[in-house]
Amino acid sequence: MVTRSTLDPIEEARARVRLRYQRARKVHPGIPQIGLAAERLGRKVGAKKLPAVQLLQRRWREIVGEKLYPFCRPEKITGGKDGRVLTLRVIPQAAPIVQHQVETIRQRVSVSAGGDIIAIKIVQGALNTSEPTKPRRKAPPLTAAQRRQLEESVSSIENSALRAAIVALGAAVLTADDSPTSPVLDAGPIK
Repeated sequence: MVTRSTLDPIEEARARVRLRYQRARKVHPGIPQIGLAAERLGRKVGAKKLPAVQLLQRRWREIVGEKLYPFCRPEKITGGKDGRVLTLRVIPQAAPIVQHQVETIRQRVSVSAGGDIIAIKIVQGALNTSEPTKPRRKAPPLTAAQRRQLEESVSSIENSALRAAIVALGAAVLTADDSPTSPVLDAGPIK
């Protein structure tokens, strides 16, 4: 016995053609690899913010660790299609130490800078300090009126050592760079 379809024969023929030429999709496509997605996203965002050398210079302490940080700094990255070469400036006394750690440094830098650092070139010389030190301004001394008001506000304290310490603290606060040079606010005697 032959069973006949309840569908229209033309619609049935069209359905067979569609099934022949269309591929079926999985019901659940699966989870995309999150590591690859994060790496792609990180490279795009990191590359837009800073060039690789500046990124390395900012993160150099955490890349090489506290033991090697005082002895070397990244200077430039050169190269092309085959890979890039990182040039490190190293103080001469520490060049052998850094040379022994060059493969570890290359692996860490390669992860931080995008994965294609193939070699590290060591250049000996003095390190450029990229962190300029600000000259400390000399704090202005207390005026006679400020000193007198400060001493009057703590005159009721009986312990002389405590009174002297509080006067020294008050003088330090009044002469600090970020504080205004206003007179001491009298909150009453301290007992």
